[in-house]
Amino acid sequence: MATSSAPAGACDDRKSVYLAACPCREMLDLLANKWSALTLGALEDGPQRFGALRARLQGVSPKVLTQTLRRLEEHGLVHREVFAEVPPRVEYSLTELGADACVPLAHLRSWVEQNIDRFP
Repeated sequence: MATSSAPAGACDDRKSVYLAACPCREMLDLLANKWSALTLGALEDGPQRFGALRARLQGVSPKVLTQTLRRLEEHGLVHREVFAEVPPRVEYSLTELGADACVPLAHLRSWVEQNIDRFP
């Protein structure tokens, strides 16, 4: 069995999510997460505050939404803006990368909605 000289966490030129060391897996894990996909979709309508997102994403707990927004922000998909007001106002919006990720996710959401009756 051949060993790779690539640094830990790097993937080969194929950038295959099937490779154990490929960092693509982390992004796939993030985007394939229900709350990530739904949060990104909700932000397609424009910047929103935490409370508005939570109301739109029925069933998400504040803790899970906070964790999801942090992960999306850490990976450059969501921008968090804090306004210098009293009390402070925070809005979340899509970055260019986040908007790009919304394209295939929107197709997946639509496909699920259109085909839900086909599932056992």
